[in-house]
Order: sequence, then C-alpha cells, then structure tokens
Amino acid sequence: MLSVFQVTFPFFALVLCGFVATRRGIFPLPAIAGVNAFVLYFALPCMLFKAGSSLPFAQLMNLPILLLYVLCQLLLVAGCVAASHLRGRDWNNSAFGALVTAFPNTGFMGLPLLVALLGHAAAGPAIVTMLVDMVFTTSLCLALSRMDGAAGNAGAALRKALKGVVTNPMPWAILLGALASYMEWSLPQALDQTAGLLASAATPVALFAVGAVLARSKMVEEEYAAPASYVPLALVKLFVHPLLVLGLGHAAIAAGLPIDRFALLVVALVAALPSASNVTLLAGRYGAHNGRIAHIILVSTALAFVSFSAAVTWLV
Repeated sequence: MLSVFQVTFPFFALVLCGFVATRRGIFPLPAIAGVNAFVLYFALPCMLFKAGSSLPFAQLMNLPILLLYVLCQLLLVAGCVAASHLRGRDWNNSAFGALVTAFPNTGFMGLPLLVALLGHAAAGPAIVTMLVDMVFTTSLCLALSRMDGAAGNAGAALRKALKGVVTNPMPWAILLGALASYMEWSLPQALDQTAGLLASAATPVALFAVGAVLARSKMVEEEYAAPASYVPLALVKLFVHPLLVLGLGHAAIAAGLPIDRFALLVVALVAALPSASNVTLLAGRYGAHNGRIAHIILVSTALAFVSFSAAVTWLV
C-alpha cells in the first residue's frame, strides 16, 4: 500500500495546498472563478482531447461498460432519493444528495490519477464514465430536483440541464477526441504542442482549484448541516458506489456479457473517488442545502486519501 500512497499522495497534497492557501487568505476567493474557468474551458478539454485522440476508438465507445455504468448510476440515484424521502427531505435536497453521492470527481482528479496508477489505457473507461455523469446523471438529478414544484418544472429543468451539456466544452472535447481517433487524425505540430501545454497544466491547477472550492464552501456557507445528514452519503460514495459497480460488473461477466475486466477495474476505481466539487455550484443555483452538499464533498475528499488508496491496493 505504501507504493500506492507514493502515487496518490501528490494528488491529494495539491488539494490540501489549495485548501490551506484559500483558508489563510493567500489565494483570494475571487480568483477561484477565474482558475475554474481556465480549467473548464482550456486545460481540461485539451487533456480530454489528447487522451481520447491517442486511444483506440473501441476503448472510447465501450458500450457494455457505458450501459453498466448507467445502470449503476440509476440504481444509486434511486436508492439515495428513496432513502432521503424516508427521512422527510423534499425532492430538491433528495435529488442533490443523490447527485453528489453518485457523481465522482473524475475530471479534476480521477482521470490523471488513474492514468498515473494504471497507465494510459485507463483513460478510455474513465472518459466513458465522465460522459455518463455529465449527460445522464446530472440531467436526471436536475429533473428530479424540480419535482416539488408545479407540473412542467421537471421538464424545464431537464431542458436546462441538456442546454448545459451542449455548452459544456468537456463533452465536445471527448467527442472530438473520439472522432480524431476514429479518423486517425492528428493536429498540426504547433497546435498539438499548444494543446499539450494546456493539457499538462490541467492536473495541478484543477487539483489546487478543488482545494480552493472546498475551503470557500467552509468559509462562505453559513448553513449548519448535522453530521447525520452528510456523513452517511459520503460513506456511500466511497464504499457502496464502487461495490455496486463491482457487484453488477461481475454478475454481468458471469452471465456471459462482454465486460472487459480491466475496464471494470477502472470504473470501480472511478466510483471510489470522492464527490465532484462542482455539485456545490449546481446546488446553490437550484436552491438546495449547499452546506450539506459541501460537507459531503469535503468529508469524501478527506477520507478518500485512505479509502481510495486502500481500494487500489485491494483491486489492482
């Protein structure tokens, strides 16, 4: 496990650097939006494009893995929403609790971390899960979050979510990378080097930004959240989610379905990642209890330093 810690430590250390720098005022809160914009619109799309264009097309369009992950996300969201309703929560907070539990931090943390651990081949299955979460999981939860209101709100939320997908550069970067892989295209050298420079900045800047976002949530958000409202969901994210993927994946293999074992390993480790930090932005926009969402992300990120390393040691 020590060898795994040697790989995972720098990633979590960069998150901690962003957290401490923001808490101590070294990194100003207004700068977070600019750093996030750089990662979202420049660095991360370049990293996704280069990763996708350098992989065989079949690894990017792995339909069995895509369908398996969609099923896992559907079951996890349904279970979280049902459990929240039993505790008396409304649709809005139930849906965002489900989203933060089901949506791993694959883009900012998981993709570079899994490539460092398992090699470049891990990028394909990880990118498949990103497409599912950005298009399916987010849209489903946003539609469910509007079920408290008048008829038509869920449909309006779904249309707004799909508009967000269309204007998000990351799915387009994935699709363009897949197209370049399929057509065996390559960028001109000058453009390829430019994209490479931006891609190389994605990991350190994104991880620092994750820490800054977590610190901002603790500094700005005044809403109290009882531990019982967020600790169980953080544990579900880190332990139940990967076990669900593994269980359904091995059941599919036993049934004779063409599930690649390496791809299943990658997707299980994606599920073992902490919650995505950008869910707080959506929760704030849609009026959910943002303090609870921020605590789930913070607790899952802190615990993942040990739990994710343990999962890698156990599975790899």
